[in-house]
Amino acid sequence: MRSETEYSACLKTMLKRLVGIGLVCAMLWLAGCASQSVITFDRTADGPSRTLTVFAAARLPDAFNEIGAAFSAGHPGVKGVFNFAGSQQLRTQLEQGATADVFASANDREMNAVLKSGLAASDAAHTFARNRLTVILPKANPAHIQTLGDLARPGLKIILAAPGVPVGGYSLIALNKLNAQFGATYSMTVLSNVVSYEDNVRQVVAKIQLNEGDAGIVYTSDVTPAVAENLITLSIPDEFNVLASYPIAALSAAPQPELAAAFVEYVLSAQGQLVLQKWGLISP
Repeated sequence: MRSETEYSACLKTMLKRLVGIGLVCAMLWLAGCASQSVITFDRTADGPSRTLTVFAAARLPDAFNEIGAAFSAGHPGVKGVFNFAGSQQLRTQLEQGATADVFASANDREMNAVLKSGLAASDAAHTFARNRLTVILPKANPAHIQTLGDLARPGLKIILAAPGVPVGGYSLIALNKLNAQFGATYSMTVLSNVVSYEDNVRQVVAKIQLNEGDAGIVYTSDVTPAVAENLITLSIPDEFNVLASYPIAALSAAPQPELAAAFVEYVLSAQGQLVLQKWGLISP
């Protein structure tokens, strides 16, 4: 967590740029200052309510908030709590005793650790979505980046997710693949330009929007309609890209095992898949 002084500095920076960037961008930036966000949905009904707790990767709020509302509509009396953060952070929380019903990860590595430790309700998880990477630039493009090769130009400020974050690990794989096109030292040169490694992908998007970096690597689904007008994207060809897998599983210590299984089923259903595709994710 950042100190109170650092957080205050973050707020001052946001306020200075709020007029030019817009309220939406500022809200995204604030989300980047926090390590995670908790969002609830509920549907009133007679009788006692039940709470469903879902730990989900930082990239999923848009899609899962919509899925959660639809799921709640079909399950009166259910209050849902979403804990969104980096998959590695969520896995650590679960290993340290945090209670949840469902875990939705942005990669297989974190889910496999949960499966291996016996925290999942079964010995296998379901892949509910896939994703690809893209390079994002601030709309003004002050560094005049035109191609992927330009990322190796000296003096650039590149922002990536930390290697332990799923999108950060995928970014390293893609950069290594691009050595085949731009030379053996390409990835090392690009990484020498990195000025910040972020805790989750939403922080990368927010900082690029605010011109705090010249380029970043995020998921294609991160370029939502709310942020697209403030960004330029550079596509990464399929042969150099990474197809990320998103697995989901009910947890063995779920306080609401029936609801957990029902939520996983809904995410995998045709209705859930349509919502995921609406927000830029790829059906498995």
